Amino acid sequence: MAFRDRKNRERENRPVKPGRFLFYPIRTRKDEIKVLRTCLEVVILIAVAFLIAENLLVTKTYRPYDPADSGVVSGKDHGFIALSYFGVARTGDNSLIATERLKEELGALKKLGYVTITQKDVEDYYNEGKPLPDKSLFLFFEDGRTDTVLFTEKILEKLNYKASILTYAEKFENNDQKFISPEQLKELEKEGFWELGTNGYRLSYINAYDRYHRFLGELDSREFVEINQFIDRDYNHYLMDYIRDKDRVPTESTPEMEQRITRDYDLMESIYTEKVGYVPDFYCLMHSNTGRYGDNAHVSEANAANLEGLFRLNMNREGYSFDKKSSSIYDLTRLEPQPWWYTNHLLMRIRDDLPKEYRGNIVFVDGDQAGYSRWNVEKGAAEFKGNLIALTSESQSRGRMTLKDTEAGDLALSCRLLGNKIGYQTIYLRTGGGSGSGESFDRYISVSLENNVLYVREKSGGSEKVLLKQDMFRLHDGHPVSVPEDSRDAYEAELKVRGKFSKNNTTAGLYFLKAFRTSREKVESVADGAEEYIPELEIKDAGNVKIELTLKGSSLSLRADGISLAENLEVSDTESGGIALESSFGGFRKSQRNIADDVYDAAFQDFSVKTPDGRSILYDYTYHGSRLMEHRVSSFWNRIVNWFIEHT
Repeated sequence: MAFRDRKNRERENRPVKPGRFLFYPIRTRKDEIKVLRTCLEVVILIAVAFLIAENLLVTKTYRPYDPADSGVVSGKDHGFIALSYFGVARTGDNSLIATERLKEELGALKKLGYVTITQKDVEDYYNEGKPLPDKSLFLFFEDGRTDTVLFTEKILEKLNYKASILTYAEKFENNDQKFISPEQLKELEKEGFWELGTNGYRLSYINAYDRYHRFLGELDSREFVEINQFIDRDYNHYLMDYIRDKDRVPTESTPEMEQRITRDYDLMESIYTEKVGYVPDFYCLMHSNTGRYGDNAHVSEANAANLEGLFRLNMNREGYSFDKKSSSIYDLTRLEPQPWWYTNHLLMRIRDDLPKEYRGNIVFVDGDQAGYSRWNVEKGAAEFKGNLIALTSESQSRGRMTLKDTEAGDLALSCRLLGNKIGYQTIYLRTGGGSGSGESFDRYISVSLENNVLYVREKSGGSEKVLLKQDMFRLHDGHPVSVPEDSRDAYEAELKVRGKFSKNNTTAGLYFLKAFRTSREKVESVADGAEEYIPELEIKDAGNVKIELTLKGSSLSLRADGISLAENLEVSDTESGGIALESSFGGFRKSQRNIADDVYDAAFQDFSVKTPDGRSILYDYTYHGSRLMEHRVSSFWNRIVNWFIEHT
């Protein structure tokens, strides 16, 4: 080893023909290596800088639609759809949509012929009866996040779309760097792809309780974010109700409530006037979705007296995308696409909201045609992307697709189920029936993940029976938490948050001391006999289950996430049959943000079916060869770009 190290040092220090790279002298082999490495680093930096500029810098200006173009504006009233995104991030999470997903969704609407309309267009439509484009999209982004603008601008430029960016006046006052500043807003307006709206003075919560019914009272947005995992839907927004005590009795009179609400509008008006130079026309009241502007008639009247005098239009509801002429300009509705939706999910929701005569205008995306052509999509919509099949259900129903011209008896199947935990994802094997076709479902063996419970079923002779049932929470529940332990942890977290955001050090210290004492309290565990705490599933909860199944004769073996659930489980029907996939609505379930969604996306990643010995491939939708290499290079390159964006 010492001899090899000495030879390497000699090679590096070996003299070469003297030269110079710019101002750097080259005398040895080691100097040459340094120069080459430096050149490579410079090339990489230039490439990354170019890619960032290509993806982020806007060089064009918005071009409005031509109202005289009869192909765009026929003069017939078609209403308009309104979409609102909470926020955008490059890779996304369960509240911020990924840039690529946003690009796919808006690109699909552009392909269908949708053009964006402005706030003035909406005002003229309601106030003056001016016609809108036949396919009108009113697009906006809430919360005014800096990353939303950063990652959305280039998409708007490419599609020639215009959107409203909604902000909170309080963020201007506090100079919060996570949110767009007044100076940045003025620059955005010059580009033409953005116009300004507002979510109000602040995002704040009142009458809040944790899931153990402990009264938390008022929480600002920072406090809420830090402890929302311990809160269900038992809270309200600042302008939606009277402020109440722990017994839910109002602590303020009606005049005091009116004064409090009016003060928020006055602060909002004052700050926008000072910082921006004007108050936006467009307001989005957080968060009514009620009879009118609040959960109480007096509260609604207080909001009405303020917002109808200050703004020209108000987005008041969520969950429905279509607005028509008979709607009130102060009671408009929008759909908030969620980060976990695939493009067909959004299109399905829009289609269902449209009047029946226009629903045929919505054409679903197929994605990779080579993958799509192998299947017969009988119900719902399917998109093939790389190594993933997204199967979207119809509203409060299902989506189903059958593999064409393929029947199998003995097989080995593997895939990863990536649909959210609320909903049904099903794989059918050995399907068939009286007609002799594999597309009939008079008999089958199925593996289904239903609201995070795994089932294996067999249907034969007209009846279905469950062969196996496994709660996936239990499968991974290695260290169960008791209800008393979770209650203690929730209280400790609440005390820490109160301490963190206290106005003085003395109060903060008292809260932190109480939190420390709470953490040391001995409570009953599951081992002591206490009830186990089992989190209630939310519609936003992401799923990720790896399925490996072998079916041979009358024997079935199954592994989930590498854990064996069945070895040689007996099945009665050994006849060959078809292969099918299904997605299904899992019911309206808990959502802290009060989102109601009746469409479900099953997602099958790396779906592969082979003979048990692996020698013959029946179907394979995974990355291979050049596609695998391309995917790896693309993933690596995206990680580099993400790192540069996050650290610059």
